[in-house]
Amino acid sequence: MNLHIASYNIHKGFSHFNRRMVVHELRDRLRAVNPDVVFLQEVQGEHAGHAHRFDNWPGEPQYEFLADTVWTEYAYGRNAVYDEGHHGNAILSRFPIIAADNQDISTHPFERRGLLHCELHIPRQGISVHCVCVHFGLDERGRRQQVYALIDRLIGMVPQEAPLIIAGDFNDWRNRAGRTLAGELGVHEVFRDHRGRPARSFPSRLPILRLDRIYVRGFAVHHAEVHHGHVWSRISDHAMLTARLAMG
Repeated sequence: MNLHIASYNIHKGFSHFNRRMVVHELRDRLRAVNPDVVFLQEVQGEHAGHAHRFDNWPGEPQYEFLADTVWTEYAYGRNAVYDEGHHGNAILSRFPIIAADNQDISTHPFERRGLLHCELHIPRQGISVHCVCVHFGLDERGRRQQVYALIDRLIGMVPQEAPLIIAGDFNDWRNRAGRTLAGELGVHEVFRDHRGRPARSFPSRLPILRLDRIYVRGFAVHHAEVHHGHVWSRISDHAMLTARLAMG
């Protein structure tokens, strides 16, 4: 079984410094890359102010607008709620999502964070793949708690032999999480194994910090790529990560 996956912090559909609304361009870029499963962070579920301000603001939630007819299955985990709306993580999939749950892993009230856990069914293989989309906090102590919340959940809910993908914005510029996740869950980071170290993903114009990650278990990595530069920096302040995986 081969899977093409992508992870992307989409900055709520706005360009760097919120200069432009780019959700339409974002949808075109995602379709051009054409992954099977997409892990998205900072997805706007609703925002009354933006809907009033922009004539071409999508009438549906961003995750539905981006999925459209390409990714027929999707799940959304609402993390931050405010007067005009809410945002969170989303997973778009070409395969059936047979279970989905969002867990609040916030460590203080001013920075709402969550992990979205979906189980995908791969019909032609007759197997399930567990996919977790995460967005960890900026505070290092809080991130440590969030890493262990993720570990506790997966140890308790996912069989050790089950294929597993964890992707998202870890905000882990010191690379403290990788060793812990590898030891506790048996996962490996696709860029570290394929290129020797996690990918630089922020800022998207000229990435310096290694904030975004893809961890897998039960897969071999055939290819891993960072999508950055001028074209991508027009869409988000984060680069998009993609990987081609094979079961085994």
